[in-house]
Amino acid sequence: MKILVVCGAGASSTFVAQRVRAAAQRQARTVVVAAGTPGMIAAEVDAGDVVLIGPHLRSALPGLRADAAGRGAHAVLLPADIFDDRDGSRTLALADECVAPAAPTERTPR
Repeated sequence: MKILVVCGAGASSTFVAQRVRAAAQRQARTVVVAAGTPGMIAAEVDAGDVVLIGPHLRSALPGLRADAAGRGAHAVLLPADIFDDRDGSRTLALADECVAPAAPTERTPR
């Protein structure tokens, strides 16, 4: 699974992305997580499977969802308390919920 986490300037999304990466590693999963800004959604040729949108971007959500859909990605607005998810597991679960009906979870061999 490929996840793009976006926020206004790319700073808070970097922290969220790092936590999601760590959660995926603890679960022995192959997950590519990148952090960026909203403009990256439309500019990226491959936005990934899921775009996680910072809660402070709620007003831009319709346009960001359209951009993500145009790239074949699911977009979800993160809850306001997402920064309390210190280990990234809750955020990773939100991404999983977006793609669960479409594809099985990938795992790395042990």
